[in-house]
Amino acid sequence: MSEPETEPMDGAEAPEIGESLFGAPPLAEQERMVEAVLFASADPVSVADLAARMPHGCDPKVALELLQKRYEGRGVRVVRVGEAWAIRTAPDLGFLMQKETVETRKLSRAATETLAIIAYHQPCTRAEIEEIRGVSVSKGTLDQLMELEWIRFGRRRMSPGRPVTYVVTPAFLDHFGLESARDLPGVRELRAAGLLESRPMPGLGEDGAEEDEGQEDLFEDES
Repeated sequence: MSEPETEPMDGAEAPEIGESLFGAPPLAEQERMVEAVLFASADPVSVADLAARMPHGCDPKVALELLQKRYEGRGVRVVRVGEAWAIRTAPDLGFLMQKETVETRKLSRAATETLAIIAYHQPCTRAEIEEIRGVSVSKGTLDQLMELEWIRFGRRRMSPGRPVTYVVTPAFLDHFGLESARDLPGVRELRAAGLLESRPMPGLGEDGAEEDEGQEDLFEDES
């Protein structure tokens, strides 16, 4: 004997299988949620991470766009860092934070040159770095940059020995306020800011135009 079918009360439609019983919060509330997560996080947060934290049915991408517009012209901005998002001080107000952001640890010239070569020519191998610099690169130099989390291993070259390559990290982009490596300044801009000495940097033109097309391989996992 079959059981009688139950009808939805008051003419309400029964929820489909897999459909949430509760509607997503209003966009204004989703915007507040995204703002809270970004504000509390020391590191940039991806859209996927936001979606995992927020209630079912939320659209963090749309909420991010709304929040970004809301912060336009304010003292802090919602900015994209690689494939993630963060709340950062507006660039024109950075001078107010000088005491808090002074870097006491200065990179050696070897480390600065190595970092610049990786940033502008990535992905590149240790041998390629040495060829551009004209001198050998010590393991300590690479270890220092790895410790700062400004570079990491990229894909291995499909060549004899399959040497590992190096690329810059999202932490490097975040530290220097860049969305991607394509936003790197030219050599003239670096010298004007006092970040480079007057003599030429190995492997870089005066306008920093020798960016390797390999930048499209940024942040790929090592295989």
